[in-house]
Amino acid sequence: MVDIFNQTKERLLKYTKINTRSDESSDTIPSTAIQFDLLKLLVIELEQLGLEEVELSPTNAFVTATLPANTDEPLPAIGFIAHVDTADFNSVNVQPQIHENYDGKDIVLNEDENIVMSVKDFPNLPPYKGQTLITTDGTTLLGADDKAGIAEIVTALEYLIAHPEIKHGKVRVAFGPDEEIGRGADHFDAEGFAVDFAYTMDGGPVGELEYESFNAAGVTLKITGKNIHPGTAKGKMINSISIINKFMNGLPEKEVPEQTEGREGFYHITNMEATVDEGHLSLIIRDHDREKFEERKVFVEQLVKDINQRYPYEVIEVDIKDQYYNMAEVIEKDMRPVDLAKEAFAALDIPAVIEPIRGGTDGSKISFMGIPTPNIFAGGENMHGRYEFVAVESMVKATEVIIKIVELNAK
Repeated sequence: MVDIFNQTKERLLKYTKINTRSDESSDTIPSTAIQFDLLKLLVIELEQLGLEEVELSPTNAFVTATLPANTDEPLPAIGFIAHVDTADFNSVNVQPQIHENYDGKDIVLNEDENIVMSVKDFPNLPPYKGQTLITTDGTTLLGADDKAGIAEIVTALEYLIAHPEIKHGKVRVAFGPDEEIGRGADHFDAEGFAVDFAYTMDGGPVGELEYESFNAAGVTLKITGKNIHPGTAKGKMINSISIINKFMNGLPEKEVPEQTEGREGFYHITNMEATVDEGHLSLIIRDHDREKFEERKVFVEQLVKDINQRYPYEVIEVDIKDQYYNMAEVIEKDMRPVDLAKEAFAALDIPAVIEPIRGGTDGSKISFMGIPTPNIFAGGENMHGRYEFVAVESMVKATEVIIKIVELNAK
């Protein structure tokens, strides 16, 4: 008998204590060797469950495995995908806290450091009254993004193996690195994964079903100034900090993450380092509409060109690289995975919340590799920081959705 509640809870608690933070500045695969600690553990767990074709690829650092079909019926093969890495917040010595029968009030995460998650600041807390919450201790992130997704997939596999009366086609799973830095799926072996469609278990609260993501690009600027003694600088000094200010002031003031929602795109400055002599600026461009996305890239290029024309030499070098595209372009041509997920939600009395992702998933890239891959909730809230939490009950529902999708696919 598989106790989904306790199995998902215990797996998450175990996974979150393993530091798997990725590193955008690294060019290795995975970007941090510590991600192998969880990847290798997953290989052991999947083999112990009895999965077949369990492999940790030395090329792309994905763990893949197969649950063979237990029926001769010709059924679509389904994949479930989650990522092992966590975002750029402290992930050292994660100490998950369990709050059983949550009372709907403020949660003291760390009494010594007076870190409190208040219902005033987080109105998404009270609806979880009576449930079992897993939080941080206030000094790290939790890592439910996306270790909750991993726990749900592994537990669903365990349940399906324990219940052979549930007829199903071939199920493939993949756990990969570096999703948080936008590179995890770059080397994904879509052909070798060999499924008709897949799902990333990487969403937020219960009910999320997403098949529309941003189009995304990363932009880096190198600014070259000229440092002259300020006493004799007139007509000679070129201050890279001033040039950065000109660029930033040239961006649309209200087209930033903190002032946009829904399908509204934005420019987001993520990092800046500068002296008078030299500066570096990083930003990301996001938009759900491909045409508007392309226009945003042209806008940045033109802004740089306009600034450069004010100086005697090219003071800004710009590099724009596309990161991923709106997976709706692919999935809308094959809605089977969305329709099947909606049917599973309905069978479990879970209202489907279908909204565009204001971000991306590995599925954003994998869909363009030929595998339609929408995104399903994993249950986490307040992700990427000290106030991250997940309800075990949410994880149970996500696990049940996986099982139901597999079951309904055979009918």
